[in-house]
Amino acid sequence: MSTFINFRLQDLIDILVIAFLAHRVLLFFADTRAMQLVRGLCVIVIFGMIARALELRTITWLLSHLLSAVLIAIPIVFQPELRRLLEEIGRGRLLSGAERSEEESGYPEAIVRAIAYLQQHKIGALIIFQRDTGLREIWRSAVQLKAEISEELILSIFWPNNPLHDGAVIMDRQFVIAAACYLPLTDNNDISRWYGTRHRAAVGVTEVSDAQALVVSEEQGHVSLAVRGRISKPLNDDQLSRFVRRYFNPFEKNQGMLQRLRREIESQWPGAGK
Repeated sequence: MSTFINFRLQDLIDILVIAFLAHRVLLFFADTRAMQLVRGLCVIVIFGMIARALELRTITWLLSHLLSAVLIAIPIVFQPELRRLLEEIGRGRLLSGAERSEEESGYPEAIVRAIAYLQQHKIGALIIFQRDTGLREIWRSAVQLKAEISEELILSIFWPNNPLHDGAVIMDRQFVIAAACYLPLTDNNDISRWYGTRHRAAVGVTEVSDAQALVVSEEQGHVSLAVRGRISKPLNDDQLSRFVRRYFNPFEKNQGMLQRLRREIESQWPGAGK
């Protein structure tokens, strides 16, 4: 009771500020590798609290030292994410709640324009969008670029007779990580025999990771999306544009639009991958 009597207005403000900052930081790290670390830390803390309540001294000792080691390793392992966080704070976007817009980055538009050109000229392409699961074991043996995403770069990579055109491009939300990447092919026999190596590679990489893949057919010029070991029928321009925008803006507020896009694409899945 005395705690509530001594509760001040400054204490309420203190709690609200901390909650707001924690919320903004979690939103910033959402859909990144850092969020997986946050989940892991939460699991360790919960197990530690349970072990302490049950007086499991050995487990408590181990978890406390493990947590200390993880906290020391965070600045080293997640240096790029922490640097971006500080940059966002310096620009005032983190506290204001303004996320980097699609128009400012220009990445979605650049990718859509490049794919439209590839479609028009029937140039085959395979673009992998890396998400939470890292694909280092795939791109470390490829041609590593870490170049800024641009329409010209994508077209030059897949241009016929270019040394890098034979293989996939792996990118994240900041860079084209690598080109000429060779992906694991799916073993799913239910996939139509009309699908070629690119489509089977797209399905294969989504079976072993949470990555998503866009395939441009060299024969038909169609664009298909592979997700979780399944590949869609050809996407139209609107579906393609919405998928790319969603990838680069996971904080999109128009959830109705996203649900409609998901239903539209999932309604086109063939029987493969079931």
